[in-house]
Parts: sequence; structure tokens; C-alpha cells
Amino acid sequence: MINYQGIMLNIKGNDYFVSYNRLPWMKDASIRRVLNMQMSGANAIEWPDMDVDLEINCLKHPERYPLVMKRNEFDVM
Repeated sequence: MINYQGIMLNIKGNDYFVSYNRLPWMKDASIRRVLNMQMSGANAIEWPDMDVDLEINCLKHPERYPLVMKRNEFDVM
């Protein structure tokens, strides 16, 4: 499911709703690019068209993985 708030992912039989606040790079992506998702090893998923990789644990426990975006090479993480 994809709607104006986010996307629903079904991974290994578990459903995860992820808002665009957590995955901002998905908000303006085409449906084709969002649906082109695949497993990357046993514990990660990837969107090869967008060069995005996520560990499944960050979907299970988002509070453990704060979203941090580096804007340029001079930003300190």
C-alpha cells in the first residue's frame, strides 16, 4: 500500500507502515521505483533504483535508529 502518509511494507510475512517522515526519499519517488524492492541478504532490503538500503531491524525498532541525514561533506555526524 502506498498513500499520502507513507508506504506499507510486507517483509517475511510482517507488515510495517513507514511514514515519509522516516523515509523521506520515498515521498516523490515513482511507484515503479518504490515497488522495485528486494531482499539484500537475510536482514536487509534494498531499492536498487534509488540506491537505498535498510536493515529490517530499523523497521521493527525505529526508536533505535534515529534518522540522520548528512547534507554535505562538512556536516559532522
